[in-house]
Amino acid sequence: MTNPLLSPSPLPFGLPPFEAITTEDYAEAVESGLAEHLQEIQQIAGNPTPANFENTALAMEHCGLLLNRAAAAFFTLVSADASEAIRELETGLSPKFAAHQDAIYMNRSLYERFTAIDTTGLDAESDRLVQEYLKEFRQSGVQLDHNGQARLRKINAELSRLGTEFGQRVKEAMKAASLLLDDDADLAGLPAEDIAGAAEAAKAGGHDGRYLLTLIQPSNQPALAWLENRAIRRRLFEASLARGTDGGSLDVRDLVTATVRLRAEKASLLGFQNFAELVVDQQTAPDFEAVRAMLARLAPAALGNAQTEAQALAESAGHSLEPWDWAYYSAQVRREKYHVDEQVIRPYFSLETVLAEGVFFAASQLYGITFHERLDLAGYHEDVRVWEVRNDDGSSLGLFLGDYYSRESKRGGAWMNSLVEQSRLLGTQAVVINNLNITKPAPGEPALLSLDEVRTLFHEFGHALHGLFSDVTYPRFSGTSVPRDFVEYPSQVNEMWIMWPEVLKNYARHYATGEALPQEIVDHINESLLWGEGFATTEYLGAALLDVAWHVLSAEDVPADVLAFEAKALAAAGIAHPLIPPRYRTGYFQHIFAGAGYAAGYYSYIWSEVLDADTVEWFKENGGLTRTNGERFRRELLARGNSQDPMESFRAFRGRDAQLEPLLKRRGLE
Repeated sequence: MTNPLLSPSPLPFGLPPFEAITTEDYAEAVESGLAEHLQEIQQIAGNPTPANFENTALAMEHCGLLLNRAAAAFFTLVSADASEAIRELETGLSPKFAAHQDAIYMNRSLYERFTAIDTTGLDAESDRLVQEYLKEFRQSGVQLDHNGQARLRKINAELSRLGTEFGQRVKEAMKAASLLLDDDADLAGLPAEDIAGAAEAAKAGGHDGRYLLTLIQPSNQPALAWLENRAIRRRLFEASLARGTDGGSLDVRDLVTATVRLRAEKASLLGFQNFAELVVDQQTAPDFEAVRAMLARLAPAALGNAQTEAQALAESAGHSLEPWDWAYYSAQVRREKYHVDEQVIRPYFSLETVLAEGVFFAASQLYGITFHERLDLAGYHEDVRVWEVRNDDGSSLGLFLGDYYSRESKRGGAWMNSLVEQSRLLGTQAVVINNLNITKPAPGEPALLSLDEVRTLFHEFGHALHGLFSDVTYPRFSGTSVPRDFVEYPSQVNEMWIMWPEVLKNYARHYATGEALPQEIVDHINESLLWGEGFATTEYLGAALLDVAWHVLSAEDVPADVLAFEAKALAAAGIAHPLIPPRYRTGYFQHIFAGAGYAAGYYSYIWSEVLDADTVEWFKENGGLTRTNGERFRRELLARGNSQDPMESFRAFRGRDAQLEPLLKRRGLE
């Protein structure tokens, strides 16, 4: 049979025909795509005609279509539905992708053609295209001599292998750390639907009649807020923190030290003081010192707020606290002091209603778009749903796929990725996916969400809107292809609609009775918004500053003892708290060690939140959820992608540079 990936998909919007694609098809298509793309690159580099925009930069944007198509489909499966065969294929292919990238951006002949392009008379987006290519060449080592390039190629290949191995071990470690319990009495306090989910998870794992508490990616697990049994809380907490550093076959400490050492060497080869300096050179932050200064400014206030919260928790508990007690007594304080009880609230947040009447509703009110489920289209797994998104005039905007439930074949966390990127040059419209890891309910039961899960749903859809609304010429600039410390900004802005009265009353309805969430509870939630910000900011800054600590090291200074270094780094940064571990510890910090693109860039969440908080203030000042406001945000920012400097896009929208004060107010850090 013909490999479906070797030709453009016949399905609407170029959605891959996943049901017809085999593992062998992915392997063949990727290998063919790598070869074809390299041949196209060689034709551009070897073109005897003098270089110009059309035969060099534009030609680059037209090539690699087979590779892009195959890689987008393949890596979607790697993250969301990886079989053993897919994982093995990933291990084999990842170094080849790294080598392929090097073959392009270390090609001096190709680089010289770009330097020869006369940009006089080009429109702004086309001129930016040339400049961005030149920048990537220089950051990729095109200036190095033969020996330097050879060494850099080896480093990149090994980093790719290490990142793949880290991601695979972390995924397996998260499964291995799940807590298997025999008696439902051990689950006392857990919501009934979560107990049913734990029973289903155990049954799926071959442990019928028992209960499996599966883990999510961050350090703190949701069940810690509910479990009344302190010993069970401790077991769950310690299992979470031990991932990747327990000395077993899934220990990642060897991968971490090797990765950090190679990244430091890479930065040195490219002329940077350390890997963090190299990364920030590719971001919107003016320099690395600006990043460090912002984190240092926030840390003392965050830690002070966390300590105040800890004292309140100890008073509520009536005994000294341990780390596994924090979430439990924090929920208790929310109930006692703020009258906010997650168990009372969750029945008002069913996944189906939050999605259709909350997430989609807000987008429709703001941007005029509508969502039409396409039951004739299938994703890569039976849980994946597909919607066609249309503009207010009925024209098609693209496809949105939602994959919301956790499963063994899916990595932890939540994310958005693109299967097809919008481009006027190629005539393509966006096909984007949101992945979450919500516990799948028992058959016939609704999936009830916590407030945090509601926030994640809105957040990830903000990324989806960034991809769907892209309106650029060149695929290189499409959608979320912006600097890492800008990419979280639109998604964080979309979180503002969660508690917006017009939106909340539309989706917060009891799944069984249809009753609206009582206004009294809404008021209590709003009053409690600052509660827990000390913890949240401290655990986030712990991870961000740990990331920084690993990536300012020289190759010679990489420590042998990973855990000792982690403790020392947190203490030195002034963010160590005995009751609050970093949101991600080194052993499962997938963002920075598994090739997720956040290495030396985890600061980007709070950097982007400065823009986000300022933008929320603008919406409030200008009438909130209106089509006029939505059109401005879509036109000036979401549609631009990376076709112009993202900070120019922000200034065009906001009318000035961002101010820090709204963020400080939001997080209680004034």
